[in-house]
Amino acid sequence: MRAQKRILSVIGTRPEAIKMAPVVRALREASWADARVLTTGQHQELLDAQLTFFGVTPDRALDVMRPGQGLAALTATLLPALDGALAAERPDLVLAQGDTTTVLATALACCYRRVAFGHVEAGLRTGDLHAPFPEEANRLVADRIATLYFAPTEQAADNLRREGITAQVFVTGNPVIDALLWARERIDNEAASCAGKRRVLVTTHRRENIGDGLAGILQAVRQLAARGDVELLLPVHPNPEVCDAVRRELSGLDAVELSAPLDYPGMVRELDRCDLVLTDSGGLQEEAPSLGKPVLVMRDVTERPEGVAAGTARLVGTDPAAIVAAVFELLDDETAYRAMSTTRNPYGDGRAAGRIAAHCRAFLDA
Repeated sequence: MRAQKRILSVIGTRPEAIKMAPVVRALREASWADARVLTTGQHQELLDAQLTFFGVTPDRALDVMRPGQGLAALTATLLPALDGALAAERPDLVLAQGDTTTVLATALACCYRRVAFGHVEAGLRTGDLHAPFPEEANRLVADRIATLYFAPTEQAADNLRREGITAQVFVTGNPVIDALLWARERIDNEAASCAGKRRVLVTTHRRENIGDGLAGILQAVRQLAARGDVELLLPVHPNPEVCDAVRRELSGLDAVELSAPLDYPGMVRELDRCDLVLTDSGGLQEEAPSLGKPVLVMRDVTERPEGVAAGTARLVGTDPAAIVAAVFELLDDETAYRAMSTTRNPYGDGRAAGRIAAHCRAFLDA
C-alpha cells in the first residue's frame, strides 16, 4: 500500500503547462504526495519548452495528434488513451486545468473509471456555448462531473453554486499568476527596441474569430501600424487558417513584427516591455494586470468578467473602428491609461498553487 497519495496532473496545451506547472511543483515539494505528470500532446510543439522552463518532466506522454484531426476525432483518440493511462497509474486524484479537449476527455475518463477529478480554473462561464467554442461546452461538462473545484475567483465559484454545485468548491486564485511572478524573477528583461514608440502586444487565435472576426482584427492592426508612433508585435499562431491570414495581410509592414510563437519566458518579457495588450486570448486577460498593462479584449463576451469589472480589461469586439478607437484612447489619454494600468489584479496573488495542494491533501486525508 502506498504511503503517499498519488496525484496525476494531465496537461495538453501550452496554457495548461504554464498554469499547472506551479501546482505540479507544489505537489512535488509535498512529502505526502506522489506527484505524477501526464502529457497528452494536444499541442506538443508548444508544450515541451514551457515544461522545461518550469523544471517539470512528464512521467508519461501520449501521442494523440494527427494531421487534420478534428475535435471529434481528437476526443475519440484521447478517451481510450487516457483510460489506459489511468489503469496503469492508479491515481488517487487527477487534476487538469481549463477548458480544452484534453480537460473534457480527462474528466470523462475519470468519471468512467470512478477516479476523483479536480478541475483547476473551474467555474468560468460566458453563457454562450459558441463563444468561446468549444471551450464553453468543455468546461460545463468537466464541472458537471468533477469532484473538486478550484475556482480562481469568487465570481467563478458563484457560477458553480448557481448551477447547484456547492460541495468541494474552493476559491484559490489562478495559478497563472504564480507562474508569471515566478518567471518574471528569472528572465532578463531588455529595453524596448524603438525608443519613442509605444509598444503593443497583439495575440489572436480564437476559433470563433477565424473569418470575419480575424479580418477585422488584422485591418485594425494595419490602421494602428499607420499611426507612426506605434510598434506592434504579433506572435503568429501555428493554426494554418490564422497563420495564412496574418502573413497575407501584415507581411511587409514596417511597424509590425511577426514572430514565431513565443515560449513562456519570451511572452513574459514582451508583456513586461509592452505598453498595452490587444488579445482574444483568455490567459493574457489574467496575466497582464499583474504587470500593469491594460488589456483590450477582441471578443464580444469573456468568461473572465472580473477584469472588465475591475477596470483592467475592456471588451472591444472585432470591429476595426472600435479596436482602433480604444487603442488611440489609451495611447493619447494619460488618465484613461492610468485607470487601467494601476488597478489590482482580481485573478490572484501568486499563492494559488499552495492553496490547491492543501485542498488536495485535505480531500485525500478525509
